[in-house]
Amino acid sequence: MIGVNMVAANTYEVVVEGETETTHRVHMSQDYYRSLCGATCTHEYVLIQAFRFLLEREPNTAILVEFDLSDINRYFPEFETVIKDRLNP
Repeated sequence: MIGVNMVAANTYEVVVEGETETTHRVHMSQDYYRSLCGATCTHEYVLIQAFRFLLEREPNTAILVEFDLSDINRYFPEFETVIKDRLNP
């Protein structure tokens, strides 16, 4: 299970349950949020889908503790294309 809570403006705490529970602090600017889904989904839904994408590629213990959502594209160049398809079917 993936839980998301806003902790400050544009900053979220994401908890990933699994064999080992992990907590991540993720920053997502309003501009980046709009570029991914056109503001048609909640911020939380965008983050859940982003973490599902990550968990398909690595265990939750390998995900950085703190990062900006846009950084994912540096590690996984297909991220923006895949996530936009998921958020805008």
